[in-house]
Amino acid sequence: MDKVIATAEVINNGNQYTSNVTINQHELLADEPIEKGGEDLGPAPGDYLCAALASCKAITLRMYAQRKAWNVTEIKVTVDLIRNTEKASVENTFICQLSFTGNLDDEQLKRLEVIANSCPLHKLLSKPSHIISKLDQPKIS
Repeated sequence: MDKVIATAEVINNGNQYTSNVTINQHELLADEPIEKGGEDLGPAPGDYLCAALASCKAITLRMYAQRKAWNVTEIKVTVDLIRNTEKASVENTFICQLSFTGNLDDEQLKRLEVIANSCPLHKLLSKPSHIISKLDQPKIS
């Protein structure tokens, strides 16, 4: 059975690319950098995508470390999105760099690497997706 797992609403009111993002009770901004014609008032959409994957991995790793009672004081996940510009049909790549502060041996570090790859967004982004755009009737202002 299909179920909605996340929702975001974005409204752009003509202030170039700067857009208001609403996710549940959270208000954010999305924009493009100045060199791409934006005002750089917030992260670009691709940056939010990287942040979503990085935070999902960090949260999954923290849950696992807590369950195992491992000494992990800091989990740092950096995600770079590399877009293949050669061919449209070639896949893009997320490079995820993991680092930890704490008292961990090599076996624990290897296990954390495996766990990072099992976070829900890693699994979601590893599968093909369908994007369906539906049009509402325009509102007259």
